[in-house]
Amino acid sequence: MRTDLEVLAFVAVLALATMLTRFLPFWIPARFTQNRLVNVAKRSLPAVILLLLTIYSLKDTKFTNLPWGLPEMVSLAVVLALHVWKKNALLSIAAGTGLYMVWSNGLLSGLF
Repeated sequence: MRTDLEVLAFVAVLALATMLTRFLPFWIPARFTQNRLVNVAKRSLPAVILLLLTIYSLKDTKFTNLPWGLPEMVSLAVVLALHVWKKNALLSIAAGTGLYMVWSNGLLSGLF
């Protein structure tokens, strides 16, 4: 069992770490943000992160038995199509997630 002092110290360290990660970008001098490597990372990191999240979310998909990963692939296609069409990340993610949830909970089970 942890003492109250240990819990308080743990919460204080977590709060400090959270505040540092939130405020640090505003404290960095402008000469560092104009660096070529920082600009490349700024442009490419969001796409890399989304790709990693997509791969991670599809890692347990079974493509060898029914429904052959169809709910995941159709939902992914909806997300991609909506994002290319509307350029609205919230709409794309919400529609793809909603479609997947409806399908995986059996509301579209008559299709396959």
